Amino acid sequence: MKPKSEAAGGRSDGPWVDGNADDWPPDVTVIDGSLSQGGATPADGPAADGGGQRDAQSPPRPPFDWMGIIGTGQSLAVGNLGLPINMIPPAYHNLKLSLGRTTVAPPFDPNDPSLSMVALSEPIRPVVPLADYPSAYPANIFGETPHTFMANQISALFSTSDGGEYQTVHSVVGESGQGIRAISKGAPDTGRTGRAYAATLFEVSAIKRLATAAGKTYGVGAIVFTHGEQDATSATYASAVHQLWADYNTDLRGITGQATTIPMLLTQQHSAPFGAGSAAQSTLDQWRLGVTYPGDIVCVGPKYQYQYTTDGRHLVTHEYDRLGEKYGQVYYEKIVLGRDWQPLQPKSATRNGTTIAIDFNVPVGPLNWDENIVPPHQAALIEWAKGRGFEITNAAGRVSIDSVAIMGSSVILTMAPGSQPSGLQVGYAMAQDEAGAMAGPTRGRRGQLRDADPFIGVDGETIACMVTSGAAQIQSMVAGAFHARGERDLAGGAGLAGETIVLTKDSDSTMTLSKPWSGPSGTADISFHTDQRNYCVSFEMAVP
Repeated sequence: MKPKSEAAGGRSDGPWVDGNADDWPPDVTVIDGSLSQGGATPADGPAADGGGQRDAQSPPRPPFDWMGIIGTGQSLAVGNLGLPINMIPPAYHNLKLSLGRTTVAPPFDPNDPSLSMVALSEPIRPVVPLADYPSAYPANIFGETPHTFMANQISALFSTSDGGEYQTVHSVVGESGQGIRAISKGAPDTGRTGRAYAATLFEVSAIKRLATAAGKTYGVGAIVFTHGEQDATSATYASAVHQLWADYNTDLRGITGQATTIPMLLTQQHSAPFGAGSAAQSTLDQWRLGVTYPGDIVCVGPKYQYQYTTDGRHLVTHEYDRLGEKYGQVYYEKIVLGRDWQPLQPKSATRNGTTIAIDFNVPVGPLNWDENIVPPHQAALIEWAKGRGFEITNAAGRVSIDSVAIMGSSVILTMAPGSQPSGLQVGYAMAQDEAGAMAGPTRGRRGQLRDADPFIGVDGETIACMVTSGAAQIQSMVAGAFHARGERDLAGGAGLAGETIVLTKDSDSTMTLSKPWSGPSGTADISFHTDQRNYCVSFEMAVP
């Protein structure tokens, strides 16, 4: 698909509202779109240019000077337990709305003279103590959100021959622990919940006014939706999410005056419900919404491959940043370049005797198994123990999987001999083995199927390390250089085998890798970056 053309209205020249390149902190260098601090340099590899694959030609200019991004949802949308904050200073000219006062309550006034635009950074607003949960806008931020890394990723990917930039403005309005009703249009404001939708209209109205005053154009580029745990078993979740998208498109476009539709980017949830053997309707709906409303709603992918806190529900700080990079990568493909981006997802399933063939949309081939994800169903639901995350049922219940294999863009499942085809269903990463909240790559709903996307985000860096031949533990040459690194980061170097990850982060200066260093002892450069390969969505579908 060709990139969409430059929209009318274009960009307005002029200085950044709250500064320019000279205002960046002196200890931060922008190297081809990547942050560099403490002696680290961007990672070598296929995408060491600050994140991903750029086209040879310049991307189309954005339709507005300020491209709005609305972040809504529940706890993972507002950084719950994403502490301590990763204090990365602003690297680009992306923005957020400053309320100017510590106490802001309805009715929100977009004409309040204390409102201003400031550089985007985390935390989005002062962090709310967990003891104050639940808490609605503007006291709705519980830690590091994905938004600053999302913005950095988009800016890093955007490059024009005349030095143009892509400037995003982020409004984060989600409410931790709240279902779809509380964040939708018409939600009752209880003082602690129910303000997300009204807060969105307030921020967009205020930003529109401030943009006009600054001689800038402003429109909303996307709605980022990170949600679904509270509505895990809701039969009406899909229709409610689509209604939220429709209401936002009517009301936000009415404020900005834009003609273009605003797409929704969403990710699947995997922590709820908590029962052994249970599956989430909301997770299934999040995939199906992207299939049912292509272009309008985009399922970015699952989150079972991410590292969660010990509570099994929330991401660690580093993984909120990783999620932001993934949102930024897909935003760039979908909104900036106008491409029909789709996740790693099934297209069709066919049966021949006891064999099921599932054909997949593969963003970047070839398909692979991720051996760093613990295979599910080894001690429970053991009929699927050999399925690497795939699950088969028929009218009588669970069907045993004898083998699973990748063939091109397809996965071939072989059922036990004599399996009955009546009511045959194939699923993936849907059922939970044990009771409790346990999302993540070792205990929760999960699978091992991924693509081979070489994308390296803005977090990519190469760090000088002290290594010992035959040992998996490494130490940074500069104290604290591993501050921005996290467990499950991909690690590469001349003495490391493929698919090496950070197994444990022992301190900001010491980490243990999943495989030992095979080269000589001494010093070595090791590259690190978050894993931005596309993992298969959780799904369930009938097999004819």
